[in-house]
Amino acid sequence: MNIFIGIMIPFIGTTAGAACVYFLRQGMRQVVQKGLLGFASGVMIAASVWSLLIPAMDMSEGMGKLAFIPAAVGFCLGIGFLLALDRLIPHLHLDAEEPEGPSGNWKKSTMLVLAVTLHNIPEGMAVGVAFAGLLADNGTITMAGALALAIGIAIQNFPEGAIISLPLKEAAGRNKAFAYGMLSGIVEPIGAGIMLALSDFLGPALPYMLSFAAGAMVYVVVEELIPESAEGEHSNIGTIGFAAGFVVMMILDVALG
Repeated sequence: MNIFIGIMIPFIGTTAGAACVYFLRQGMRQVVQKGLLGFASGVMIAASVWSLLIPAMDMSEGMGKLAFIPAAVGFCLGIGFLLALDRLIPHLHLDAEEPEGPSGNWKKSTMLVLAVTLHNIPEGMAVGVAFAGLLADNGTITMAGALALAIGIAIQNFPEGAIISLPLKEAAGRNKAFAYGMLSGIVEPIGAGIMLALSDFLGPALPYMLSFAAGAMVYVVVEELIPESAEGEHSNIGTIGFAAGFVVMMILDVALG
């Protein structure tokens, strides 16, 4: 039950953010949006380092000075995986005029949701792999550490849920905007569940999977979240948000782990 709750926590964060359509009359102010995007970036980078890459290297300590290999290989594979998804799936980033990926007759709202869904795939995998590591009982990952990762991702999912839902409120109505925002996060428990289902077969591949999830999350931050937080005015707010998110996630991981 604790593991089920753990993999649902990030989805709850997205859903809570999407529910902002019922409480905010107007869209989110740009300065707030940039701060939240920066905060989300800081959380994801800190989670990638403390909750994924460091445990991956700790699990590989038997390789001696070559313990970095699984982390480095998995990290690069995660970057490559998200790069491929970026090329293969049509999606539209916030405030962008032209969609990315293959051309098609997709609605703007659908492509916006797909963009956030792409963000959420590696986050779900990260939580699932962390709990898979817990089930492997190798002592490197604790229940508190896995929950810290889930809570950290849920914190950064809240602004993502709000940012995707609020722009859709006028065009689609509150209920549909909320549904779009919530559904963008459904891939997280699905991805986590798949990783848990494979936990018995991961074994020696676990360090690679942890660093794979880290690479995928870092790709999202560098490719999308940081550029969006730095565009136009108030870019310093995004930087401050990044620092705050990084520190909050670091504290969560060290204090709870």
